[in-house]
Amino acid sequence: MRKLVLAVLVLLVVVVPASAQDKPVTINIGGGVLFPVSGLKDAFNTGWDGGIGATFNVSPTFGLQAEYMYNWMPGPEKTILVSPAPGGITSSQLIESNHNIHAVTFNAIYASPRTAKVGGYGVGGLGYYHRTVQLTSPAVGYATVCDPYWYWCYPAAVSVDNILVDRSSNDIGINFGGGVKIPVAGPIRARVDYRVFNLKGHPRHDTIQRIYAGLNLAF
Repeated sequence: MRKLVLAVLVLLVVVVPASAQDKPVTINIGGGVLFPVSGLKDAFNTGWDGGIGATFNVSPTFGLQAEYMYNWMPGPEKTILVSPAPGGITSSQLIESNHNIHAVTFNAIYASPRTAKVGGYGVGGLGYYHRTVQLTSPAVGYATVCDPYWYWCYPAAVSVDNILVDRSSNDIGINFGGGVKIPVAGPIRARVDYRVFNLKGHPRHDTIQRIYAGLNLAF
């Protein structure tokens, strides 16, 4: 898949005429609601997304984009069995989780002209992803913790005290997807974006999917 994406991006760079550009650089700032898709939605709930990027317009419809994105999703409340001592009598206690991603991506983007009333686009490229999962609990005692989406599995009893686990990973991967932008007022547009991230190092799935809906400011 990586070879295919790279071949498509190289082909687009070669065939799109540079002389047709109408604005050299476009800056985009946006934020909105983030919906996990596929297996990720079983472990985490709706969160939020924010980002800023710059697109170097090769033509009115094709550009090279550098973008920073931050994604945050809370996990559903779950319960674990906690005992005052290893092997002791257990009771059901609350455990909470959250998942966040800092992403820096470098993409090729093919979009409708900026003058279009409803603009569609396709995007794809490479990126660096720093992911963190944190587990917290108000309980005090000992418990077993195991969930592949949390990057953590302790079959033996471990101490429980507020922050249980704070794990992170750094990954290189590809992303591709598309979306639509609808003018709202001036440079403000409503945006819906679907993206697939294919990453290394994920404990259960190499692929993460998400849908973003929010507002975008371009200038």
